[in-house]
Amino acid sequence: MHKANIFDIQRSSFVDGPGIRTVIFFKGCNLHCAWCHNPESWSSQPQQAWYENRCVRCGKCRAICPAGAIGEDFRADMSKCVGCGRCIDECPTAARKMYGRQQTAEEILPLLLADRDFFAVSGGGVTFSGGECMLQADALEALLRGCREAGIQTAVDTAGNVPWTAFERILPLTDIFLYDIKCLSADLHQELTGVTNERILENYRRIYALAPEKLMVRVPVIPGANDQGEEMQCIADFLAEYPPESVELLPYHRLGIPKANALGAASDDFEEPTEARMNELKEIFAARKLMLL
Repeated sequence: MHKANIFDIQRSSFVDGPGIRTVIFFKGCNLHCAWCHNPESWSSQPQQAWYENRCVRCGKCRAICPAGAIGEDFRADMSKCVGCGRCIDECPTAARKMYGRQQTAEEILPLLLADRDFFAVSGGGVTFSGGECMLQADALEALLRGCREAGIQTAVDTAGNVPWTAFERILPLTDIFLYDIKCLSADLHQELTGVTNERILENYRRIYALAPEKLMVRVPVIPGANDQGEEMQCIADFLAEYPPESVELLPYHRLGIPKANALGAASDDFEEPTEARMNELKEIFAARKLMLL
């Protein structure tokens, strides 16, 4: 049985591929994007979040913890936490949440099959996201095979920063790659995500050479970071050379900041792009005859 480290399963999504979708969020990522809206996905290990604004400091969590993992600042020391969940159950204000659990493909697949009628009517399916789902290729492959046998359309949401051998396994089994292109400048990509983008762009070219119809590109728009005209023009020029089925510009939002604070992680705060700015950037891509969503 192939086990997947996941942190969420969301049903009835309309934003992670075509139609109505169920989204499986894998835990663990080898990019640390400064704007990440899923900071709970970075570590592959379970993490307990403490939402300070909800906490009334009643002390019930500290009193019930069998491992003494909750400190005087009310944050959990995950090196001591045994994952029993008692503190979460005891909390009267839902100030605590555990992100991360292991589930087998055999456990997850029935949840996906339950929504087949919705997928069929809407042209939707299942999206595997993260984090970086491609880092767990064994579990991902098993889930994709199960979906294919059931006739369910699939999408793999990836940043592409994995060995090509992982793509060789996954490429024949998925219908769509939701492929992130964050920057064309290697130095800027390193600054904003912690890694360079050579492998990401090379993997994109390789997929394009084999199955261009499977590529749907998503470009995050981060004001003051990658939204400068020159950088966006470079991204658009690259995509014009290797045109995907569609391009979607995703405006930055601040929804990840409370989660980062709850996990005790650093998070940069950017301005959200205006509608006028988004329209300006869309014109850059439209001028290159790229299909925009």
